[in-house]
Amino acid sequence: MISSITLNDDRSEKVRYNTPDYPVYARRGLLSQYPEYKAPNHWHDDTEFIRILSGQMRYNVNGVILDLKEGDGVFVNSGQMHFGFSDSEQECDFLCIILHPMLLASVFPFEHDFVMPLIRNRKLPFLHLSRETGWHREILSQLDLLYQRRDQRTAPMCALSCFARIWTLLCEHAPEDNGKQNRQGQDLMIVKNMVGFIQKNYRDKISLAEIAASGAVGQSKCCKLFARYFSQSPNEYLNHYRIDKSLDLLRNTDLSVTETALSVGFSNASYYAEVFRRYLGKSPREFRNSFRNSLVLAGAHTLPDC
Repeated sequence: MISSITLNDDRSEKVRYNTPDYPVYARRGLLSQYPEYKAPNHWHDDTEFIRILSGQMRYNVNGVILDLKEGDGVFVNSGQMHFGFSDSEQECDFLCIILHPMLLASVFPFEHDFVMPLIRNRKLPFLHLSRETGWHREILSQLDLLYQRRDQRTAPMCALSCFARIWTLLCEHAPEDNGKQNRQGQDLMIVKNMVGFIQKNYRDKISLAEIAASGAVGQSKCCKLFARYFSQSPNEYLNHYRIDKSLDLLRNTDLSVTETALSVGFSNASYYAEVFRRYLGKSPREFRNSFRNSLVLAGAHTLPDC
């Protein structure tokens, strides 16, 4: 099953490919594996495909909300902010397939004529794949085939073949790009700048005015962009980011809860514990104990070296 997403400091995902030699990630996941049934908002240079096997999911791409139902899917182009979630905390079983477009650039003309134009197409940041549309249905079938053959010796070749067919269909049906950056593209750059500011300065006291200034927008526009892209206020995003950073300290250090709270920017331990419980459903101390107990159990089931 899919594991939790690991992010770089610029909110891009550290993609853990199925094998290190090929930029192909094909896993199955449950939405309930994420806190509050909500994956972190993130981006990466790879293209991403989601295929809904059962249940349903809401999917946010650059602030646009898609309702994905059983049998549907979504294509997310390179560099777009995205995450899946369920406000009602309903389960969703899905495939997540991540493929780096340079997999298709075996020679420069392929990269120049087919790969880069689609990556840079401002009119195609994402595509809602519906089983009711013939060529969408073919893309979904190719995703199924790629996943089914993921463990075979020739899995990388199969992935390349499926991806090439999917890319061909996307190229054939892609809208014309007039080369002008639209408002959505400008907003995405503003959001990335503000997120970068938070991630660089999260240990310090940060004001809403400072976050807005990092994106060269007013405070009202700042709040609207965070609500659209993250379904959170800037302060909620900041607190969640601090909580995420604190998890490594709880797992890997002996810092006290108070020391951990102060290390990631919280002013005191009680507020840190309150936010932590709201986000993860347990206290920092309970999280640390649970993690260490799991390591002990894992070690008890490991055979000693001979």
